[in-house]
Amino acid sequence: MALSIFSASVSGINAQSNAMSTVSENIANMRTVGYKSSDTLFQTMLGTQPATKNNASGLASSRTDIQGVSSYVRHNILQQGTVTSTGNNFDVAINGENAFFVLDNGYGDIYYSRAGEFGTRAENGQLYMVNASGYKLQGFMANGDGTFAGNLSDITITYPERMPSVPTSEAEITANVPADGVETSTYGITIYGPNNDGRTMNMIFSKAEGKLNTWNVSFALDGGTAATAQPIEVKFDDKGTILTPKNININIAWEDGSTNNVALDISNMTQYAGSAGETHISQDGAPSGDFRGSYIDRDGIVKAEYGNGKVLDIAKIALMGFTAPENLTPINGTMFEYNSDVGESQYVMGPTTNNTNILVPQSVEASNVNVEEEFSEMIMVQRAYSLNSSAFTAANEMTSVVIDLKE
Repeated sequence: MALSIFSASVSGINAQSNAMSTVSENIANMRTVGYKSSDTLFQTMLGTQPATKNNASGLASSRTDIQGVSSYVRHNILQQGTVTSTGNNFDVAINGENAFFVLDNGYGDIYYSRAGEFGTRAENGQLYMVNASGYKLQGFMANGDGTFAGNLSDITITYPERMPSVPTSEAEITANVPADGVETSTYGITIYGPNNDGRTMNMIFSKAEGKLNTWNVSFALDGGTAATAQPIEVKFDDKGTILTPKNININIAWEDGSTNNVALDISNMTQYAGSAGETHISQDGAPSGDFRGSYIDRDGIVKAEYGNGKVLDIAKIALMGFTAPENLTPINGTMFEYNSDVGESQYVMGPTTNNTNILVPQSVEASNVNVEEEFSEMIMVQRAYSLNSSAFTAANEMTSVVIDLKE
């Protein structure tokens, strides 16, 4: 009997000690980004006594006895932590259960994590995106045409220090050409070339001699020439609405030898008396710009931002999901490893897969530890440990009595 109490109380002490370790680890990581808390669960240990002969029946029988308790740890992998804003351009939080960042430790070992606190590290002339442990974030590098490579690889921050100017290809003007009182009207449009940061192209309306509501249009470009395939004659009706043409194709030739073609939309031009209406001019293209910084957007795309307002895709972060993510093998509270019990893996965010509702830029997922619950659990574990210790002491005293009686 005393030996049975010894066994049960010792197993209880060990189990509660394990539970206290779990509680301590949870509390220690209450502010660790992406940390997933753990619970200690208990189960009864059963033992079978050797078969004995029953004198009444003559049959042998065995007996199952309770021989204590064992413990095991369950990790709360799927429990969402609070999403907290940080303002850091390389921080990104996952807001959803079954999605994990993919990390490489540099030796080809792949791990999965919810901790979206990233930075950069220079190595062999490359600038890698890494987590706090230096593990490299995995994703898909940009192809330069709006698509991403299909193979998973380390994300490297590669970008030009200066983005060249983007040539103008389309422009639009809304303006009124006075119907009376003037012989010419001039409108300036900024045109960007392949090698310049914008020059003014004047669009000159001159009244066509002897033709009602008709204007000859010519162009004068600073730093180059602006030509059309044929002379442009713009006609309006008696109400001031433009008739023809509504679009003009302009061939731009710059002094440095570069060229670009501009499609000019003049369909909103009018011819009213006086200077009625406002002039509005818009065009695409952009001047050159210096690199200003990198950031991660809601689509998980790492972008480079330039002073001209343009952005360049660098890479796209990979997010992995699993059939049974709760079965991932924990390496620590923030990183996990694949095993066969996890089932199939699939990209939640891949080279051609988008999920704009799952990532929160400039934020992190906080630890999912509930401090109040942990302190309550700690009190219960302390009590259980104390009671098991008391049972062990009682068993020890009972054994001493038996030994004394035998002597």
